[in-house]
Amino acid sequence: MFRLKILLSFILSIPILVVNAQQNASISGFVTDSAGAITGASALLKGSKIGVTTNSEGYFQIKNVRPGSYTLLISYIGFKGISRNINVKEGQQLKLDFMLQSNLNDLEVIDIKGRTATTELKQSGFTVNAIDLKAFQNSSADLNMVLNRSTGVKVREAGGMGSDFNFTLNGLSGRQVRFFIDGIPMESFGNSFGLNNIPVNLAERIEVYKGVVPVELGADALGGAVNIITNQSAPKFLDASISYGSFNTVRAAVSGKYTDQKTGLYVNANAYHNYSDNNYLMRSNPKYDAAIKVVENGELVERDVRRFHSAYRSTAGQIGVGVTNKKWADRLELTVLYADTYKEIQTGATQDKVIGEVTNNERFFMPTIKYKKTNFLTRGLTATFFASTSIQRSHVPDTGNYVYTWSGKGRPEPISGELYGIKSIYHYRNTANLARANFSYEIDDNNSFNLNYNYSHFARRATEDLGIVKNNTFEEPNTIGKHVAGIAYQNNLLDKRLITSVFAKFYALNALVRNAVYFSQNQTYLRSDSKTSNNYFGYGAATRYRITNDFGIKASYEHAYRLQEGEELFGNGIDVTSNIALKPENSDNINVGGFYHFMLTEQHLFGLEASYFFRNAKDFIYFIPSGGVYSMYNNLAGAKINGVELEARYTYTNLLNFSVNGTYQNAVSRQRYEPNTSTPDATYGDRIPNQPWFYANANLEIGINDVWAKGNRLQLSLSSQFVNWFYLNWESRGSIESKNKIPTQLSHNAALSYSVAQGRYSIAVEVNNFTNELLYDNFRLQKPGRSAFMKLRYFIK
Repeated sequence: MFRLKILLSFILSIPILVVNAQQNASISGFVTDSAGAITGASALLKGSKIGVTTNSEGYFQIKNVRPGSYTLLISYIGFKGISRNINVKEGQQLKLDFMLQSNLNDLEVIDIKGRTATTELKQSGFTVNAIDLKAFQNSSADLNMVLNRSTGVKVREAGGMGSDFNFTLNGLSGRQVRFFIDGIPMESFGNSFGLNNIPVNLAERIEVYKGVVPVELGADALGGAVNIITNQSAPKFLDASISYGSFNTVRAAVSGKYTDQKTGLYVNANAYHNYSDNNYLMRSNPKYDAAIKVVENGELVERDVRRFHSAYRSTAGQIGVGVTNKKWADRLELTVLYADTYKEIQTGATQDKVIGEVTNNERFFMPTIKYKKTNFLTRGLTATFFASTSIQRSHVPDTGNYVYTWSGKGRPEPISGELYGIKSIYHYRNTANLARANFSYEIDDNNSFNLNYNYSHFARRATEDLGIVKNNTFEEPNTIGKHVAGIAYQNNLLDKRLITSVFAKFYALNALVRNAVYFSQNQTYLRSDSKTSNNYFGYGAATRYRITNDFGIKASYEHAYRLQEGEELFGNGIDVTSNIALKPENSDNINVGGFYHFMLTEQHLFGLEASYFFRNAKDFIYFIPSGGVYSMYNNLAGAKINGVELEARYTYTNLLNFSVNGTYQNAVSRQRYEPNTSTPDATYGDRIPNQPWFYANANLEIGINDVWAKGNRLQLSLSSQFVNWFYLNWESRGSIESKNKIPTQLSHNAALSYSVAQGRYSIAVEVNNFTNELLYDNFRLQKPGRSAFMKLRYFIK
C-alpha cells in the first residue's frame, strides 16, 4: 500500500511542475449518438494534420493547439459528419460535445469499416463479452434473459419473475462473479436492482469479463465480472415502454435526461415497475419423479395445477441532478435511489415442499454522489470519484400453522413456521457504505497508468418480534469492511497492434461477528464476539496482438481472490452458524483466444471468436447442510476447470444477422481427503455436480427497412437454447439408478417488432418457450411453460 501511495504521488507531482508553462490551447469533448458514446470517431482540424479519435467513452482531446480560427470536423462511418467553426484563444481549454445523426445510406458498412465500443472491447486483451443492447430495446426481456444467450454464461432461475437465480460464468458461479452498474458494485443496490429486474431499456450495453477483471472495477471477483453500462452520454432523450402478458405480468419502464446546453445543468431519471402473479401451470411429470398430487374427494390424484402464493412485485425509481462541462468538473451528479419489493415464497429447495404464507417485503434507499474530471490537477490525468450510503429493510413473517399442498389449501398440523421449524417475524436492517476513487493517467498515446481504490462497509442487524428465537446473533450489528486497491500499466506497441496491460491488486478484510457460534473441544456449542482481519495480494496481465486489422490473438492471466460475504461469516441467526475461520476463495485464471472477421463482399460479414479457459480454484466456499442443530459454510480444497467456447456470426447488410455460440467446460474436484480427516475422498476427480457442462445458443434476426413508409422497420427475431443434462450429486456416490439428473433442455423463443419514424414508436409481440417444453434449470423446480407478451415503446432524442 505504501508503494501505491508513492507511485500516485509521483504521477501527480511531476506534471504539475510544468502545467503552467503550457501556453497552447486544447480542444476536447464527447461524441455520441442517440444510444451513447461512439468509439473511434474522428475529430480533425480542417486543412491540417492535427486530429484524434475518440476513446471507449466517446471522449477526444486535441492538445497543443495554437491560438486562431479553425473548422473542426467530426465524422464517423455510418453517421452524418459535423463541421463547426471555432475560435481558440491562448491557453484556452475549449470543450465541445457533438451528437451524430445516423446516415441511412451508409448503414450497411458500419460494422465493416468502423469499430463500435463493443467491438473494441471484444478485441482487447481481456476475454470479454460485449453485448450491445440496441437489438433488444423493443423486447420485454430483463438483463438476465439477454445474458443467458451469450457465450460462456448460464443463468439458472428457480421459477418465474423475481425468482432466485444462479449466474454461472466459465464454471464459476454465485458470489464468485461480481456485478456492477457503471463500475459501481451492485451489492450496494439491494435486491430490487438485480439482473432479473432491470429492463433492457435502462442500459446501453453489458460487459462480461471472464476470469480476469480490470483494476478499474475494483472487484474481489474469482470467476469474472458483469458491468452494466447505462446511457449517460446522450444530452437529451426519453425512453418509455410498457409490456403485458402471460401470468398477469406487467413491465413498465421510463428513462430520460434533459440537459441545458448553456449552463450544463441536467436532470436524469430512471424508473421501472415489474409485477407478475407467476401463476403458471405446474405440470405433473412422473417421468422426472416430479409428480404433482392433490387430494380430491378424499383421494390422492395426480394432475396439473396452477401455482399459487408466488406473486412478485418490484418498483424502483432513481433521479439525478448534475452539471457537466465545467472547468472544475466534466461531470458532478447527486442521485437518489428508492426501491420497494414484495415477494411471496412458494417452494423450498424443490417443488416437493410447498410454502403458502411466507413473504419477504424489502425497502431500499440510497443517495450517491459522482464526480469526474479530465486533466485533473495536470494534463492527461482523469479522476473519477463515487460515494454512497444505503439502508435496506426487510420484513419476513413466518408464522404458519398449516402444511400446504399443490391444491392451494392448508391442513392444520402441529408445525411452527414453514421455513425453519420455528415461528418468527424477522426485521432485517442492512446498511452499506461504499467509496471508490479511480485515477487514469495517460503519459502519451502509448503508455498509461490506472489506479483504483474501492472501500465497502456492510452491517447487518435483525430483530425478532415473537421472542421464540432465543439465539438471535444479529441483535447487535455484525460488520464487514473490505478494501480492494489495484494499479495497472498499459503499453501499446507496433502502432497499437500489440497492447499489453499488467496489474496488481490488494485485498483486505475486517469483520466483526457478534455472539459467534462455534463448536468447542468438549463438543459443545459456545458463543463469543469474534474479529477477523486479513490481507491478500493478486496480480495478472492481459495482452492482445492484432496480426491484421481483422485477425488477432489474445491471452490473459490473474491470480484472483473472492473475499467472504456476510452470511458466510455471520450465518443467518437461526439455523446457520457463523464460521470466523472461513478463508477467502482464490484461483489462478488463464484465458487464451482469438478473433477473426472477414468479408466476402461489402454486404457479407463473417465473425469468429474462440477461447480456451483454465481455472485452478482453491478454498472453495461451500454450504454444509445441517446434520444436527446448525448448518454452516466451510472451505473445500478446490477444483480445476478447463473448457472452450466458440461464437460465430454472419451479417448480411442490415437485413440478416445470425449467430451461434457454444460452451464446454470440465470442472473436477481436487479434494483428496474428507474435510479434517485422512480418509480419501471418493469424489476426487469427479465432475462437480449440479452444474451445466455443455450449453449452446442460436440467434437469428431478419429485418426489413422502409416497410410501408420510409424510416419504418419490421424485424423477426428467433432464438434457441440447448443445455445438456447434468447430475445433481457426485458421480461416485450411489448407483446409476439412484443418481438424480437435471434433464436436457431445448427451448425456443420468437419475437416480431415493428418500429416507425426512425424507431420513435414501436410495438412488439414475443412468445417465450413457444413449443411449451418442460424446463428445469434446477432439480425439480419447474420453470414457466409457453408465455406471450406485447410491448409498446416510445423513444425520442
